[in-house]
Amino acid sequence: MTDSKPSSPGDGCAGCTLGSRREFLVDALRASAAALMAIGLAPNGAEAMPLRWISALASKGEEKTYPVPATDGVQIDKDNEVILARSGKSVWAFALSCPHQNTALRWDAPNNRFQCPKHKSKYRPDGTFIEGRATRSMDRYAVRLAGSNVVVDVDKLYQEDTDNALWQHAVVALP
Repeated sequence: MTDSKPSSPGDGCAGCTLGSRREFLVDALRASAAALMAIGLAPNGAEAMPLRWISALASKGEEKTYPVPATDGVQIDKDNEVILARSGKSVWAFALSCPHQNTALRWDAPNNRFQCPKHKSKYRPDGTFIEGRATRSMDRYAVRLAGSNVVVDVDKLYQEDTDNALWQHAVVALP
C-alpha cells in the first residue's frame, strides 16, 4: 500500500509545481486585492495610507528620534512601542496599545483607521476615537520637530480625558 500523504517541494517530487503555504497565501492575497480594486471596493495606492515598520534613528534618555515621514502613512516602532502617523501636514506619535485594555493596535489601511483587534475599537489617523469599547481616543506622546526629524518623548504620554489640552497640542505641524 502506498502512502497517500501529499507531497511538498522538499519531498523530492521532481516536476511538482506545489509551492509553500506562504507563497499560496501571498498569491491569494494579491488576487483578492486586485479583484477588489478592479470592482472599486478597495482604495488605490494613492488613497490608502501605507504601514511601515521603523526603528528610532537615535535615543537620548526618553526621547526617540525618527525621520519626518515623507508621505501620508503609519509607521510602527515595535521596540519602543511608538506609532507615528502622518496625514497631510500633521504628524502624531501614539502609544502602540489600545487605551481600553492595552492590546496592540493595528492599522486598517483599506479603511484608513486604527483598530483594536480585541474589542474592535476604531480610531481616525489622528487617534480620535470613532466607536467601540474604548472610552477615549488613542494616547499621544509629546512630539516636536527638530530639523527633518520628529522627536518623541516617550516619558510624556497624554490621555484625551485627563490631559485634553496637552493631548490636543501633541502634534507636529509640518511647513
